[in-house]
Amino acid sequence: MEFTIGELAGRCGVATHVLRHWEQVGLLSPARRVAARRVYTEADLTRVAEIQICKDAGFTLDEIRELFTAATLDARRSILRAQLARVRDRIARLSLSETMLEHGLRCAHDDHQACPRFQSMIMARLDGVPLAKALDHP
Repeated sequence: MEFTIGELAGRCGVATHVLRHWEQVGLLSPARRVAARRVYTEADLTRVAEIQICKDAGFTLDEIRELFTAATLDARRSILRAQLARVRDRIARLSLSETMLEHGLRCAHDDHQACPRFQSMIMARLDGVPLAKALDHP
């Protein structure tokens, strides 16, 4: 089956300019051109889905290109390990954000600056205590 750029974009839920950009950065290459119009195939449809999955996993377009062109399994795994470390770091930071927000919602003080726990966290941070420890600060 073949697709025009509009059909591929519609099928994948992206704008045509996104597909053109992915082509410019070397992530996507239409199977052929007919009368200066791009013609895409099922393989391109699959490639777009792969790009979307990688973007959902937090990869940049440069990282996706590096992943797609990795010469060896070890190189690919190294890229995946690095991304996994970044994702785990983001999860940890989001977990801390969740803790702060939950405290803010539960706090009995009308003004968060009047909350002794909040003030304790602020003082701990000013003393150079990492955020995770500052949140646990009494």
